Amino acid sequence: MLEKRDFYINGQWVAPATANDFAVIDPSTEEQCAVISLGDQADTDAAVAAARAAFDSWSRTSKEERTGLMRRLLEIYNARSDEMARAMSMEMGAPMELSRNQQVGAGSWHLDGFLKAFEDFSFERDFTSTEKTLLEPIGVCALITPWNWPMNQIILKAVPAMATGCTMVLKPSEIAPLSGLLFAEFVHEAGFPAGVFNMVNGDGAGVGSQLSAHPEVDMVSFTGSTRAGIAISKAAADTLKRVSLELGGKGANIIFEDAHPKAAKSGAVRCFRNTGQSCNAPTRMLVHKSRYDEAVEMAAETAMGTHVGPASEEGKHIGPVVSKAQFDKIQKLIEVGMGEARLVAGGLGRPDGLNRGYYVKPTVFADVTNEMTIAREEIFGPVLSIIPFESEEEAIAIANDTPYGLTNYIQTEDDEKRRRVARRLRSGMVETNGQGFAQGSPFGGYKQSGNGREGGTYGLEEFLEVKAVSGWAAE
Repeated sequence: MLEKRDFYINGQWVAPATANDFAVIDPSTEEQCAVISLGDQADTDAAVAAARAAFDSWSRTSKEERTGLMRRLLEIYNARSDEMARAMSMEMGAPMELSRNQQVGAGSWHLDGFLKAFEDFSFERDFTSTEKTLLEPIGVCALITPWNWPMNQIILKAVPAMATGCTMVLKPSEIAPLSGLLFAEFVHEAGFPAGVFNMVNGDGAGVGSQLSAHPEVDMVSFTGSTRAGIAISKAAADTLKRVSLELGGKGANIIFEDAHPKAAKSGAVRCFRNTGQSCNAPTRMLVHKSRYDEAVEMAAETAMGTHVGPASEEGKHIGPVVSKAQFDKIQKLIEVGMGEARLVAGGLGRPDGLNRGYYVKPTVFADVTNEMTIAREEIFGPVLSIIPFESEEEAIAIANDTPYGLTNYIQTEDDEKRRRVARRLRSGMVETNGQGFAQGSPFGGYKQSGNGREGGTYGLEEFLEVKAVSGWAAE
């Protein structure tokens, strides 16, 4: 079990105001692997006060000074990457290979991307010969991050806030807090001034709500469920603070008649990645009727061939889901699906040979219609729903018939069709033919998938106010 750590406030580790212990559970074993303290109002107030006190001086530091500190942070992050991989593997169940290469790698990739975007980023822009537009840090930012891609989300929020001259309070998920504690160590080692970065552990009802409503917080950046995003928006409304949200998804993966022969297999693999715990997972596979039977068979074979095992094992398997609450929710929705559609792989219970840990069978449902519960709710587990379609128009209609709008997918060899359909899909991102997004690409969604953008230049601009100044004489 890991040693208990306190909160990071004003450049030092401090004990919580009151004892409120919370057990962190290793989802591979269901055993306690760490204990943290959950903060209360006094801890939240102390962290916000530290960030407020540091804002004036930090916001006026030079771009060069902030760049140097961020470069040092990246060096430390890379040097201690194995520690970070092990922390994330233990707290949220990512197998070690996935944790090292993708969970840790996502953080370093985004940090490097911000540094590249920051090189040419200007905080002063000429509007006319006598008018200047200034971009200025918004102030104290509350960063509330999830458990499914811990460092990906912490980096996507903390680094652009640092770069733009904001100060911050991070509340990582109480379910997976170990990576956040380690990141606070990295920030301290890098030498950021006291109060620029603060971290308080807590749950959503406690510290999360306190930060969202706090009058001295200027912005909340949140990643998590749509339900929680709505609650945060309501709590923030009384103080009219900016709220940036990256929420849930129910991505459609449209496989047209002329798609790659193995499109269904790659789609299923992508759905099951990170044990299905990704907001941008392609969980609805829409398949042209001419390819439908083949796709169902291929997806079922992929599910049955996907090994499930402990996070501590090496290999390309998938691990457990993060918690008992998630396991129970997924089992309930699988049971609902078995009464709605045709189960072709997986189903209820743990995979064979696993009698402890929050392991879920990779599951595939066929003959799904878009009105079914399993096609509408974000299951957040390794569960795929396959829906047939006959025409391009029908595919677009099904894909857009969802309250979410984060990421959709298109598989076709027809370039014109790919561009045409991409324009009509109501989502913040459209991935086509397995081509991933470039470094710095804006990550975010439409509708109930959120309202902000993260990564690169777009991510930097989320943390800035815009000021117009007239009568600015030419220099």
